[in-house]
Amino acid sequence: MPPTWLGWSWLRRAQSDLVPTLRLLSYNVRSLRDDEAAVARVIRAAEPHVVCIQEAPRFVRWRSRCAALARRSGLVVVGGGRPAAANLLLCTLGVEVHQVRDVRFSHDRGLHQRGMALALLSLRGSRFAIAGTHLDLEPAPRLRHVGELHRALDEFAGEGAAVVAGDINDLPDSAPWRALADVRADAFAVAGAGDGFTYSATDPVRRIDGVFVDARLRPRSAVVPDSPDVLLASDHRPVLVEIELP
Repeated sequence: MPPTWLGWSWLRRAQSDLVPTLRLLSYNVRSLRDDEAAVARVIRAAEPHVVCIQEAPRFVRWRSRCAALARRSGLVVVGGGRPAAANLLLCTLGVEVHQVRDVRFSHDRGLHQRGMALALLSLRGSRFAIAGTHLDLEPAPRLRHVGELHRALDEFAGEGAAVVAGDINDLPDSAPWRALADVRADAFAVAGAGDGFTYSATDPVRRIDGVFVDARLRPRSAVVPDSPDVLLASDHRPVLVEIELP
């Protein structure tokens, strides 16, 4: 039995140790056109279990470049890349991978192909699904693709808990953002610190990158990392969320 004056703090630490907590990073890396080494340093500094990358390399040598990013970041490739419209999933060796799937959304002529990378994972025995996505710059396909995302993720995850992370290309009061947040909670709105602005990296004035969490999961914290490497690595800042798993 701990001393009474240490009782509450000891109990809180013990409870925290018993609850699996996922550290999830969502990051648009602009096809690694800026500073690849800085991207890897930003990821390493965040110490994530899972990373959802948007605008991963998707043209010449895309597989080897994605693998090199994972290696530099101290992670492994889960899935995605070019077949998932440049959405890439990385994780630590402590995360178990059960299933992966690449999804492409309906395509509009003259616009980029959009999609998402899906994975069914588990951490310390808790299973969950992850969807990493990057929505369109145009309003109509952006909103349409949210519906396609929900249908594909529900079919993939079944009754299991799921998390959506990515570059939404829109603001929290927009229709696409609300369509995501009505189904899964906006983690930054629930547990965020600061303004949450992710764009641009050098002059952040907009929150257009988000993480959306199933009701069976609890966001514990959400931050936008800021460091000299963040300014060098990409035109976006990443979002780092801690999520208590069931």
